[in-house]
Amino acid sequence: MTSLNIEALGWTLHERGRPPRSLLHSVELNVAHGEFVGLIGPNGSGKSSLLRCAYRSTEPTVGRVRLGDDDIWQRPARWCAQRIAVVLQEFPEEFGLSVGDVVAMGRTPHKGLFDSDTAEDRQQVAQALAQVGLAAQGGQTFATLSGGEKQRVLLARALVQAPELLILDEPTNHLDPRYQLELLKHLRGLDLGIIASFHDLNLAAAFCDRLYVIDGGRIVASGTPQQVLTSSLLKQVFDVEALVDPHPLHPYPRITWITRP
Repeated sequence: MTSLNIEALGWTLHERGRPPRSLLHSVELNVAHGEFVGLIGPNGSGKSSLLRCAYRSTEPTVGRVRLGDDDIWQRPARWCAQRIAVVLQEFPEEFGLSVGDVVAMGRTPHKGLFDSDTAEDRQQVAQALAQVGLAAQGGQTFATLSGGEKQRVLLARALVQAPELLILDEPTNHLDPRYQLELLKHLRGLDLGIIASFHDLNLAAAFCDRLYVIDGGRIVASGTPQQVLTSSLLKQVFDVEALVDPHPLHPYPRITWITRP
């Protein structure tokens, strides 16, 4: 069973005409197979930077990112694409492609350069679209979809990639409450490791097995939602007062932000 292990990772940003800036510091993080891990922290804390290192987009300055026993930065990009799928906040340029065409792109890492789609590929695309509630939209142009529908198409594309690890950057960002819950319930049922960044801490509390809190490029807390989501930590990291109490219907904490007139 493959797991993600990030070890002593640091990343320094080098921009022309500016002094170097260290944005990630000594990060330790792991995701076991079948585990749903959340990454939370304020804007600019390093969530997206850390995820980019984990899916082999930004090479860390120091440290290692391992998938199982393999350092992903010592393996070819194609090897990583066969094992790690990513769903980002930004929507890709679709160049007039249909929904089915966009989803079928998830099969690319497993095919030769001139291989055409097989009946099995088409079946996997249809199954993935059905899983995300878009079975009837396969022939529709991707550009005509709503933001929430596009997000679900990108999840379907990730699913047909048949990954061992799924990485999501703000997966509920474009979704209304119904589809937020449906998407996260679906993710919980997948038999693979998942790490996702969240702004909505109540969703993170409800669906994640464990949470990592990042602030200033450092992991400042980790553990179960009950262990991590405390009033004192939320005040420390987000500089906002919060009431944290047991959810009245479920065994996880509920966060109510406190505003002062």
